[in-house]
Amino acid sequence: MYFPTTRVLTVLELLQSRARISGPELAERLEVDVRTIRRYVTMLQSMGIPVQGGRGRYGAYHLRPGFKLPPLMFTNDEALALTLGLFAARKLGLAEATPAVEGVAAKVERVLPLELRGQMQALQNTLEFQSLNAKGVARAEVISVLSTAAQLEQSVFLSYQAFKSEVSEREVDPYGLVYRMGYWYMVGYCHLRQDLRSFRLDRVLEACMGDKPFTRPSGFNCLEYVTRGIPMTPARWYIEVVLEATLEEAQSIVSPTMALLEQVEGQERQVLFKCYDDDLDWMAYHLAGLCCPFIVREPQELCDALFRQAERMRDLAERASRREQI
Repeated sequence: MYFPTTRVLTVLELLQSRARISGPELAERLEVDVRTIRRYVTMLQSMGIPVQGGRGRYGAYHLRPGFKLPPLMFTNDEALALTLGLFAARKLGLAEATPAVEGVAAKVERVLPLELRGQMQALQNTLEFQSLNAKGVARAEVISVLSTAAQLEQSVFLSYQAFKSEVSEREVDPYGLVYRMGYWYMVGYCHLRQDLRSFRLDRVLEACMGDKPFTRPSGFNCLEYVTRGIPMTPARWYIEVVLEATLEEAQSIVSPTMALLEQVEGQERQVLFKCYDDDLDWMAYHLAGLCCPFIVREPQELCDALFRQAERMRDLAERASRREQI
């Protein structure tokens, strides 16, 4: 059951979503006759909305190109979804996100009813996204170029600064984008390295569309590729440890984002644990928590970090023991 005002707004929604739509189709969608549709169009025109066309029995209607429509109307659920999306965007590491979000939020808040405005302000003042804290800031134009190129399956040219490296110029076939653990990544085939690579978008200095088409491999999973590659992303320390466990046991206690695990050839209960990391104290803490024997191959400084960790644990145990005696 439609009310007249609802029908008029529905006509406006349909005109926004379609380049052209005929009078008979509008009539069928709204369950009215074509004459009534003409009346609804006249009502919209009287409100200053430039609906054009519609002459003749089968004439099609459209909005004047470039016209900016008045604010949309939102239900409670739509307003909640929009608010959550805006606040999450702040945390996704987009360089231009904060001013853009503030602008959109101010416009939306201005046109919301008092009840919805109060709910939006309550969310803004109380909601926190702990898991979305951005570590690398990516520019919106870089994301736009790379996502468009991936969609069109068209190559891109990058100015890219890898970890502790000179800036390099690369041609890449972008397969897709990934946002994971505070960083934006692009996965694709690098023509410079002649292999698959993942690129941190905060290290992309410039990105522009190329003119060479490519075909994305069928079933390729960008998120899975990035997840496997994170531990081997170059950092200050290269870490290599032998875990005295089966591969299955090691996989049950080591996250795939923490290290790359490989079975030592000919040794059922030895697994090679490999990764890069900037903080050896953090790595010592996590290795100690694996509850499985291990041998450090490199670096020697990791052994020093393990001794420091052991000293901290002993101090804590002694302090706890003294408190029990009080």
